Amino acid sequence: MLSFDEIQYRVSQWMGKKRFKHTLGVIESATQLAKLYNVDVEKARLAALLHDCAKEMPLKDMQALVEASKYEADDELLANGNLLHGLAGMIRAEKEFSITDLDVLEAIRVHTTGKVHMSKLDKVIFLADYIEPNRNFPGVDELRRLAEQDLDKAVLLGFDNTINHLIEQHLSIYPLTILGRNDVLQSCK
Repeated sequence: MLSFDEIQYRVSQWMGKKRFKHTLGVIESATQLAKLYNVDVEKARLAALLHDCAKEMPLKDMQALVEASKYEADDELLANGNLLHGLAGMIRAEKEFSITDLDVLEAIRVHTTGKVHMSKLDKVIFLADYIEPNRNFPGVDELRRLAEQDLDKAVLLGFDNTINHLIEQHLSIYPLTILGRNDVLQSCK
């Protein structure tokens, strides 16, 4: 397997400057969260580095990558690059970098949609993507503070923010996101 620095260089070639700056911010936040919540820091750093490795691929290329793989995706996932880039990124990480760690691959896959029974690593990457230092949206500071206190409550707030944003934009909500949110809600009770 390539070193972290070698993978980082290759990934930087696939992204515009803004997306790569975001990725570096996600690595920073994931590292902090992993230390705070006793998650393997190297796994968190690798998943953070690769979480958006397919984000700037054209949708048709993401679809072809998924369709050529052993993984299944429903029509809603396949039609939306904002959702599909997680699965496509996981496949790309496997193919391009021979990543075999299932925890890392799963965290890449679900970093946008979430899922039921998210691992602590899944939650760290999901949240780091939200709160990295370059993010600036109403409520991000509250989310950052909560992330330092309670991982599940912060992930729940991240889900809620996403769902509320989608509702405000009159966009559909991916069913797995609702199921993931409800599962984390149960953990918070």
